[in-house]
Amino acid sequence: MKINGIKENTIFIDGVWREAAGGKTEAVLNPATLEHIMSFSYGDEKDARLAVQAAKDALPLWSAKTARERSGYLYRAYQLMMERQEDLAVILTTEQGKPLAESRGEIASAASYLLWYAEEANRIYGEMIPSSNKGKRLFTIPQPIGVVAAITPWNFPSSMIARKLGPALAAGCTVVLKPAEQTPLSAVGLVKIFEEAGLPKGVLNLVTGDPASIGKAWLEEQDVRLITFTGSTEVGKHLMRSSADNVKKLSLELGGHAPILVFEDADIDQAVSLSLMSKFRNAGQTCICANRIYVQESIYNHFVKKLVEKVKQLKMGNGLETGIEIGPLIDNHALEKVQSHVQDAINKGASITAGGNRPSLSKNLKGFYYTPTVLTGITDEMLVMKEETFGPVVPIQSFTSEEEAIEKANLTSYGLASYVFTENINRAWRVMEQLEYGIIGINDVFPAAAEAPFGGIKQSGQGKEGGREGMMEYVEMKYISMGLKEAEY
Repeated sequence: MKINGIKENTIFIDGVWREAAGGKTEAVLNPATLEHIMSFSYGDEKDARLAVQAAKDALPLWSAKTARERSGYLYRAYQLMMERQEDLAVILTTEQGKPLAESRGEIASAASYLLWYAEEANRIYGEMIPSSNKGKRLFTIPQPIGVVAAITPWNFPSSMIARKLGPALAAGCTVVLKPAEQTPLSAVGLVKIFEEAGLPKGVLNLVTGDPASIGKAWLEEQDVRLITFTGSTEVGKHLMRSSADNVKKLSLELGGHAPILVFEDADIDQAVSLSLMSKFRNAGQTCICANRIYVQESIYNHFVKKLVEKVKQLKMGNGLETGIEIGPLIDNHALEKVQSHVQDAINKGASITAGGNRPSLSKNLKGFYYTPTVLTGITDEMLVMKEETFGPVVPIQSFTSEEEAIEKANLTSYGLASYVFTENINRAWRVMEQLEYGIIGINDVFPAAAEAPFGGIKQSGQGKEGGREGMMEYVEMKYISMGLKEAEY
């Protein structure tokens, strides 16, 4: 079976599309309809090691290319992505479930990282260091770290890949890529873009398949110098422990539990509208989306009423249909987690003011759907206030003072993103400086941009993606101390 030119041989090693070494395949399901889309190659440790060897062999020639030459490949891939935007968006929606409008936006966002790093490839600078010794000259030069293993998630299967490939390839690294097993086809589509752009064989290798065996191989391979991973904190901790034997560098974007703080001086209509977009984008399956909303007591009832009205108007269904705003969850495991979080909240005294159930099954709602849900009467011990729900559920709690809001927002081991709504610039500064998060939006819930560093603190990860900082994850600075002889006249 084919989908927009994609065949079952979804493993790409040393410039060749192939089946898994073990011959195994698995099905890709459409989470909106539960229909079988197609089968894909389900690779394992053997495929993973072959990919590393191909990347290792390609490294000398790729890293020796000028920055301008590498930039040309990235720019061509950017152009092709935008030319194929609609095809790539349809693939994304079909296997992941998000509305087609969101998928189009994700493809454009993914392409923007390729464009940014096509430009940034030419701006990786070393440094001259003033020496304390007149007979020495000191300087640093940047060099690619080597073979990079990129492991990406299913919730943004295109943009998370591009956010890693862009800087890695720009820096002169070669890459072995493993996408989430729920969404392999988006990865295949992007790799085909690079293939069409003429990227030399072995520079980019794709292994679809078993995460445990592939990950194990890349952790053991000494030639893999960096693992860049986006996913759960639990898996991130496993990678940290398992990478110790080979002292691998890690770049980790892990889980989040983003709070939104709405102060009484905020523009309430703006706060409601942006909170809605943050929480329910991708059916709440977003690492930086609102996980809990804190609203100042004096405006709490007004805010809740406005938000609930908007939530009840959201249209749910198959993302390929016109006007759909909420698609399905990715699979049954995700659905069960959402249901358990809502039930836990109810058991502990929460009230459902919107949603709170699975929609009635129909021809258009056969998949893993859960109605957009608002919970009130929230207390801190509920799971929705401590764990990442990763679904269309938002708990709302009131607060009285600025100090209380900050304390509640920081009451978590996560530190990825947080948001503040206020029209008071002094309050914005005070609160921003005290929030323990790597990303903070002030009257803004869409902070991600190719030109800006993206990453968390605490148990939300380490390292940055995007911006100048994102490039430095893939570079090692080599220090040179050069002795000089005195001139003879």
